Amino acid sequence: MSELLDVSGDFPLLGRTVREGKRLVYLDTGATAQKPTAVLDAERGFNERHNAAVHRGAHQVAEEATEAYESARAALAQFVGADFGEIVWTKNATEALNLVAYAFLNATLGLGGAEANGFRLREGDEIVVTELEHHANLVPWQQLAAKTGAVLRWIPATADGRLDTEQLDVIGEKTRIVAFTHASNVTGAITDVAPIVERAKRNGAMTVLDACQSAAHLPVDFHALGLDFAAFSGHKMLGPTGVGALYGRAALLEQMPPFITGGSMVEIVTMEETTFLPPPQRFEAGTQMVAQTVGLHAALDYLSDIGMERLAAHEDQLTALLLEGIASVPQVRVLGPTDTRDRLAVVAFEVDGVHPHDVGQVLDDQGLAVRVGHHCAQPTHRSFGVHASTRASAGVYTGAADVEAFIAGLHRVIDFFGVGA
Repeated sequence: MSELLDVSGDFPLLGRTVREGKRLVYLDTGATAQKPTAVLDAERGFNERHNAAVHRGAHQVAEEATEAYESARAALAQFVGADFGEIVWTKNATEALNLVAYAFLNATLGLGGAEANGFRLREGDEIVVTELEHHANLVPWQQLAAKTGAVLRWIPATADGRLDTEQLDVIGEKTRIVAFTHASNVTGAITDVAPIVERAKRNGAMTVLDACQSAAHLPVDFHALGLDFAAFSGHKMLGPTGVGALYGRAALLEQMPPFITGGSMVEIVTMEETTFLPPPQRFEAGTQMVAQTVGLHAALDYLSDIGMERLAAHEDQLTALLLEGIASVPQVRVLGPTDTRDRLAVVAFEVDGVHPHDVGQVLDDQGLAVRVGHHCAQPTHRSFGVHASTRASAGVYTGAADVEAFIAGLHRVIDFFGVGA
């Protein structure tokens, strides 16, 4: 077993105290990750030295801003195994997923000309999702189905919170879109992408991957995975909020009609009509989040210096510590796999007889920051027969002492509520 990383000192927020001087133990990385000093410095440095509108001004500062913006795109493309022009900046992963969904809707309405034919849906066409999706990769497809007459179908979850790969025959000859998570933000289960992509390709369907959890914690290569689209967000990758990205296969981006229109994405505008720039600019209307992309670039450099394989090994050990520790606490049930195979350090659980919000409050009183609620995944919780859960999620800065404090806190929950007494 390799030695755990020790980088918490790089993250200023983790040095603070909460609840009358208690050490902050941050176990909510699955919701948003903390930022290292390098990211904070990069964003501030851009605003102090290079802030300007990109792709517009002819002056030096504008040139510097544009270079920083596009350098971040190049770094992100390399990080996820994509080509430079296959990365579209968005505000977050939710916008990225909606971009694809609205491309299908707009094409179905007749926009985009003949080149958008591959995105046109007909009544009876099928969209396949899964029971493990975050709402961001479910609700847009529900809406698309409702607006076009397409049929929404889904791959169910197994009893231990993995995708039921015995049910892939849901993907059939009528399937046009297969949207699925790479790693569940509730169960932590990592999806075996290959059989889903193979089945989709066999039936001529496009694949859309929610990579929000995976891109932040595992080495990913979208080209190697054979994906058509993938969405992810900067704030889960140690970067700023307000920036995310869509990966799209170059040939498909060329065919897609835009989602948001306005300035910066146009070629020729007359009073009667408008033509649009090629991708990725076609999908980047308006003033862009330049400082945030610079901060994300710094986060990617930070992660690359550590190494994603090394990070994954670190978090695999934390997963084992979390699962082993929770197993020692009576009346607690893990919602998801209870072993580390193909699993992230995202552990949702229920305490028998205690509401998740009450669990979270007792933990918070001890300085332990966890997530409570349905985690924007109500169908996933429903598959376990619960409405909500408490979730602990680790990151690069999490250490063994943090897990020990969390397990001690869980025992305190049991004692406080007298569960099982």
